[in-house]
Amino acid sequence: MALIPYDPFRHLESIRRDMNRFFASDFPSLFTHMDEQHWMPRIDMHETENEYVVSCDLPGLERKEDVHIDVQNNMLTISGTIQRHHDVREEQMHRRERFFGRFQRSITLPADAATENIRATYKNGVLDIHIPKTTTGTKKRVDIEFH
Repeated sequence: MALIPYDPFRHLESIRRDMNRFFASDFPSLFTHMDEQHWMPRIDMHETENEYVVSCDLPGLERKEDVHIDVQNNMLTISGTIQRHHDVREEQMHRRERFFGRFQRSITLPADAATENIRATYKNGVLDIHIPKTTTGTKKRVDIEFH
């Protein structure tokens, strides 16, 4: 039998994971009405040496006019509408899980994100937003004068 050292805060880690899982889920969809659906798409954000890349899963977009990307006060907002055209009557539908309707997601950008020259591409259901980093926020080593 392996002995595990006592850690009084171990249970807090599982609570934190549960809370993160809850808030990362699509819980706003629980509060929508059938005639007005809202959805929060999932987002990944990583950085390279020169830019931040935000990837957003948006399957089903048909036109670039269906998605809007706005940046204001260092807040990136992705919103739009996914439209699905059904050839099946409602009484013939057995299960409907694919999302359609309005969506919106906002995230705060890092302080060194430049809001100019942002570019976006959409391919295979994934929206990639490339946000350059500012060069003014680079670190500078300060020389110390010893006397």
